[in-house]
Amino acid sequence: MTEKPPAAPESQHVDDIVAEKDQGTIPWDDETLWQEKRLVRKLDMTLMPMVWVLYLFNYLDRNNIAQAKLNSFEEDLNLHGSQYNTAISILNVGYMLMQLPSNMIITRVRPSIYIAIWVCVWSCISAATGAVHTYGQLIAVRLLLGIAEAPFFPGVFYLLSCWYTKKELALRTAVLYSGLVLATAFSGLLAAGIFSGLDGSRGLAGWQWLFIIEGAGSFVAGIVALFVLPDFPGTATGSTKWLFSDAERALAIERVRRDQVSNQESDRSVWFGLKSAVKDPRVAVFALMLCANHTAYGFNNFYPSIVRGFNLGSTVVTLLCTAPPYIIGALIAFAVAWSSDRMGERGYHIGGSMAVAVLGFVISVSTLNTPARYFSSFLYICGCFAANSLVYTWAASAVSQTPEKRACATAIINLTSQFGNIWSPYFFRDGDEPRYLLAMILMMAFAGLSIVCCGIMKWTLKRDNRKLLARYEGAGEQPNLHVL
Repeated sequence: MTEKPPAAPESQHVDDIVAEKDQGTIPWDDETLWQEKRLVRKLDMTLMPMVWVLYLFNYLDRNNIAQAKLNSFEEDLNLHGSQYNTAISILNVGYMLMQLPSNMIITRVRPSIYIAIWVCVWSCISAATGAVHTYGQLIAVRLLLGIAEAPFFPGVFYLLSCWYTKKELALRTAVLYSGLVLATAFSGLLAAGIFSGLDGSRGLAGWQWLFIIEGAGSFVAGIVALFVLPDFPGTATGSTKWLFSDAERALAIERVRRDQVSNQESDRSVWFGLKSAVKDPRVAVFALMLCANHTAYGFNNFYPSIVRGFNLGSTVVTLLCTAPPYIIGALIAFAVAWSSDRMGERGYHIGGSMAVAVLGFVISVSTLNTPARYFSSFLYICGCFAANSLVYTWAASAVSQTPEKRACATAIINLTSQFGNIWSPYFFRDGDEPRYLLAMILMMAFAGLSIVCCGIMKWTLKRDNRKLLARYEGAGEQPNLHVL
């Protein structure tokens, strides 16, 4: 029987405890391994379901404008030219403005309160979209929505990286990312039901009901998160106090510390973390990679319009047909993430997924055959989704010399990638509908750029691993290396 691990001090932050622990504080025997499996199962049953639900609503509230376009949204607001495209892009401007400061803040506050408050704020803003009457009001609401939604994904991903190890994180990120996938899939089904049953009810158009109903749902989820979402493992606050024992919190800290690449820094200030992240060229490569991925994913806000061009039937039938590729995409993303975790490899899995997306774009621009073009959408949806979830995981482990650097670096990578979401809507010109030939070619090119970035990053991390091995040579200790 192993000795009970020391309790984590309630007033101390998780990362301070991690920094103070010495190797071997907790004996890593069979009983500890069993306790570790029990801890991971408990996380999978509490933390993961909560953040999954929140991410589903996060993307529902952001992406419902794509379904609104199939109702009377543009006519009611008198949108013309590229105004709809601008309404999509402006959200990402607000998203970029808030991400980095938010991730610097979250390292010093309780995530359960911080994240839940922002969920409730964005829910109200999203619901308010149903009350806009002019293009100017729409732009203002979408900008504020971007600011309010920005803290969620990078903050949640940082929280996950404080609880899960590298070999666990890819699959959990894919599970989290499936909230986005299924939100995109079922938003069409939900919109179909609202448009057919509530359009014109109480003097409101179907698109207005869409924003109101989905905003109300995410507000309720935010209230639940306030009581259910765990904080960092080193703090006995909120649900962390009753979900996890002192021994489990201490074990969570120790196992994450043991999993860190052997290149840790001692300076724990937020500003040192920011400076290190900005100066690290690997952050720039990951940012370009993810920006390319998001650009290739630019079809998302126009996918209902793409499917409408297949002439499969009514608006309801079109919305129903948008769901299957995203559902299959979620399953493929799980399989790729599981393989990536099992093999301890990232670059080939990301590059291979983007190669599948390139094939889908090639088929889409090469034929007018409707079944072939619909099949091609399965390929580029599955490829982009599988790749996107892995980039975050790869980046988090490669740039984590301190927790503060990891928080700043992942925020910089994510906010820089939003440029892809800003300019990609302008690829889809009204005159190009329904084939969007120019957009497909451009997204194909950016998918290729992502593959090139994967090759550069694998080469860079292999070089860094050789340096780590050289540093520990003769020390009688095997360093933790970067995942390639």
